[in-house]
Amino acid sequence: MNKYEIMFVVRPDMEETEIKKTAEEMKKVLTDAKVKVLDEKAMGQKELAYEIKKFNTGYYFLLTVEASKEAEQEFNRVARINESLLRHIVVRVED
Repeated sequence: MNKYEIMFVVRPDMEETEIKKTAEEMKKVLTDAKVKVLDEKAMGQKELAYEIKKFNTGYYFLLTVEASKEAEQEFNRVARINESLLRHIVVRVED
């Protein structure tokens, strides 16, 4: 198992309940793959460095997890499909 930091940005034009639901769905992708979530932070709405899909802000979420390579690949696959996400990044943390 490797340690990863996963950050994703949710579209700001959705209702607050939809934003939380999207974050829970992304977390569920990981928990279904037997990933151990070490830490999670809802960082709130922040300004983007540059415009993405005509949005200047987004809701940021950060997860620290212990996961297998397969679980990380599954998260990436689902994140690319999910139209509620503006961006996501998965970074392996060296111990």
